[in-house]
Amino acid sequence: MALPEIMTGMKVVIKSVFKRKETVAYPEVRRQPFPRFKGRHILDRHPDGLEKCIGCELCAGACPADAIYVVGAQNTPEARFSPGERYAQIYQINYLRCIFCGLCVEACPTEALLMTTEYEISGPSREGLIYTKDQLIIDEPIKRHWKTKREVPATWSLGEDLDRKRGG
Repeated sequence: MALPEIMTGMKVVIKSVFKRKETVAYPEVRRQPFPRFKGRHILDRHPDGLEKCIGCELCAGACPADAIYVVGAQNTPEARFSPGERYAQIYQINYLRCIFCGLCVEACPTEALLMTTEYEISGPSREGLIYTKDQLIIDEPIKRHWKTKREVPATWSLGEDLDRKRGG
């Protein structure tokens, strides 16, 4: 019969029931991501305010999930968006398809596309998760959806926190 296998499974279950749970009261307590975490994309600007993106479409070509759509256009003397001849007229990232691999960032020759450690990416609909150029170019810090009362470091452990509260 399968009695030994059932007993082995029950042993695992009973051990797990009495272990201390590692949970965080999110969103009141946020765990900071590790510095190498790849999260939300941003498009960077030059210090003079011009866009770094030149609309070369290399990021879209490097994306294995085909999540990036770029349409380049020519700069004119009247309307100058980037220091080069071209700029990205349309720039979209579909976060429903993005696998956060970072290949798009590696492919960018002007270092215009960057990945932050922000992981709260949500939208009211499927269309809300297709970020446009206006949403990707940010001039102020990214706003969070919920208030955070306490932020803990990436290496934080619930066991250490409980030991500190007990005085040990």
